[in-house]
Amino acid sequence: MSLDRSDLPRPEYPRPQFRRDRWLNLNGSWAFEIDRSDTGRERGLVERPLAAGITVPFAPEAELSGVGEQDFMRAVWYRRTLTVPEGWDGDRVLLHFGAVDHDATVWVNGIEVGRHRGGFSGFTFDITDAAPPGVPVPVVVRARDEPETPQARGKQSVAFTPRAAKYARTTGIWQTVWLEPVPPAAIRRPRITPNVAAGAFDVEVPLSANLPGGTVHIGVRDEAGQVVEASVRADLDLAPRLSLTLPPERIRLWCPQDPHLYDLRIELRDVDGQLVDEVESYAGLRSVSVTGKQIRLNGEVVFQRLVLDQGYYPDGLMTAPDDAALVRDIELGLAAGFNGARLHQKVFEERYLHHADRLGYLVWGEFGDWGCNTEQGQSANQQPDASYVQEWLEVLERDHSHPSIIGWCPMNETWQDHGDRITALDDVMRAMFLATKAHDTSRPVLDTSGYAHRVSESDVFDSHDYEQDPRLFAANHKALSEGDPYVNRSDTTGESWSIAYRGQPFFVSEFGGIWWNPAEADRPQSDTRSGSWGYGDRVRTLEEFHTRFEGLVGVLLDHPDMFGYCYTQLTDVFQEENGLFAFDRSEKFDIERIRAAQLRPAAIESDVETKRRVRP
Repeated sequence: MSLDRSDLPRPEYPRPQFRRDRWLNLNGSWAFEIDRSDTGRERGLVERPLAAGITVPFAPEAELSGVGEQDFMRAVWYRRTLTVPEGWDGDRVLLHFGAVDHDATVWVNGIEVGRHRGGFSGFTFDITDAAPPGVPVPVVVRARDEPETPQARGKQSVAFTPRAAKYARTTGIWQTVWLEPVPPAAIRRPRITPNVAAGAFDVEVPLSANLPGGTVHIGVRDEAGQVVEASVRADLDLAPRLSLTLPPERIRLWCPQDPHLYDLRIELRDVDGQLVDEVESYAGLRSVSVTGKQIRLNGEVVFQRLVLDQGYYPDGLMTAPDDAALVRDIELGLAAGFNGARLHQKVFEERYLHHADRLGYLVWGEFGDWGCNTEQGQSANQQPDASYVQEWLEVLERDHSHPSIIGWCPMNETWQDHGDRITALDDVMRAMFLATKAHDTSRPVLDTSGYAHRVSESDVFDSHDYEQDPRLFAANHKALSEGDPYVNRSDTTGESWSIAYRGQPFFVSEFGGIWWNPAEADRPQSDTRSGSWGYGDRVRTLEEFHTRFEGLVGVLLDHPDMFGYCYTQLTDVFQEENGLFAFDRSEKFDIERIRAAQLRPAAIESDVETKRRVRP
């Protein structure tokens, strides 16, 4: 049985595509202490009580944490007592952290049980030997977050005051913490890959240990009942694999108009057929393919009308205040006429992807790679390290099976001159691309969003263009059809930051960012006292906004070689006031008019439909 409590913050099950019945939510009140000089271990913080308190899973910078500290914190400490339920005796006990920013060390009952680097990916430690069932034991977490160190921090500001497109910081725990019992031989997270051409799901089931004489059994269900089931031996392969072919009459493809999901039940049984472990999951049957300059979903051209979603909240920062807030953001995007989003500069919590799966919302899985700038000039300013690849692989493992994810993009705006030497950025970008391709061959991969493309095999090419005049914007992209796309260039040399374009599908993955704050409309743009920020020349009236929005969107919809776009952005975030909705999610514009501007057929869709009609 579940031991979660609905009175805790964020009480919902945190891993909806890999579910077990038994778990214990550890959100809520923890002891807490700020360690500004990172000397806490020497001062005995592993052993002694901490000075204050905090509400987990909200970061100490967030209002909902009860702390609200805005200054830099080189280290923070957490402490609470937990008791493993006596009914879990004989199981392995796993302690899960959804995300901790940035370097975490965890002690249970005075024993260090593990360390993890990276503020966006989750991690798990086996605490069985440190926490006997029925015995209260202390859990202590130290999170280090150095402001000067190059690291993947996404949109978190390295200045005291957030400015421009950088926001408030997040330190320490910012996603759900929970316990889970599993048997000694247990099912690990399955990889479910749709195979539309075969009408099947290909499923890989890693195991914590092979089970002599055992079997893995998988059943697929829909609303009418069992669709298909199959079994495979659990003692021959480290990760048993099955292909489950659906009867043709039960095939129902996942798409934005019909986001149909099949339920999966995965069982591990011993030599006598007794149940050892079981998990519930789900999957969508859909394909992604590339034809010329088109990206197709289930063989059909679907123009990607995407919006940039930063995933920040006024009271929770990177943590949604509740599950309904995640749903609300997707519903806002859909209401405005978008069919998906770039999940920008953070790794969104898995429940967001679950709702995107349910609602038919197309997303690109991304990573918060900003933060590796070293101020060494445009030739060597970015110095990502091996931790980027490690953390990105953890993200891929978590999110592989979500049908809403239709592409991967591990980096963003990697601005660096393309000189005569191979740089750390070149190495890490290629490593992240190859890691993505090694993990998942079913989705296209974009090496970086905008600026410095360095991987010739990238499935997709793009640029960012915040030109505000629709006429000039159209001129920037006119030559794409001749193989000469608009590219981002060095501020100092005027040369392209990227290697040559080779005819891949192309989209403008950031544009617009139209700046609107009615309180600022009559103030000279040079007056920066309020801190309000946006791209280019600020509009002065609502009508001017709509005219500019319709003009910019129209340029991309009418381009025959543009497979999509991504508009900046869904909401205002702190001082960045270029959202279609305010930071509190209230409306700023005529959303029906914005929706109407986007929902007419795109040229790349219309061209395909015309060819289909005239085909003999």
